[in-house]
Order: sequence, then C-alpha cells, then structure tokens
Amino acid sequence: MMFHVGNLSPETTRENLIEAFRAFGEVASVTLPGERMKGGRAAGAHRGYGFVRMTDRAQATAARAALDGKPLQGRAISVRLAAPPRTPEYVH
Repeated sequence: MMFHVGNLSPETTRENLIEAFRAFGEVASVTLPGERMKGGRAAGAHRGYGFVRMTDRAQATAARAALDGKPLQGRAISVRLAAPPRTPEYVH
C-alpha cells in the first residue's frame, strides 16, 4: 500500500519516516519530492509531504491507524492512501 504523508516538518528526513513506519512492518520505499537534483545541484528541502510504500496490507493498515494525526518532528502528520498513478489519456 502507498501512503501520502503530509504536514512534514522541514527537518523530517527519509530516515525519520522509515523509522516511524518500520515499527509496524516492512517499508518498501520512501520518497520526499523536492529532494532530487536539478541542473546538477541539490533542489533544496522537500515540499512538506512524502510517499511511503509498505508491502504488507495488514501492517500498512496498522501503521496508518497508529500514525495519522500523531506528532513527528514536532508536527501532527496526516497519513492517507495515495491515489494510484494515472496514465494520461491523449485525445487523437
């Protein structure tokens, strides 16, 4: 399951998210948009949200129930199911 984790503090790192979710099970991936490189240099801080993917549905459900609204790095985070990626539809 993939979660959208919002209201992250600027100090929150990938490791902080992995640690918080790992308490409930295996974390497959964590992405913080904005931490990628642009033009050969760091793009700067993340944008205040991220995505966490967990492999086991039961563990993911437990993580969501336990972490939604709880503080992480001084802010109450929101944990919601992420919308599945969309493939653009082109009109011919």
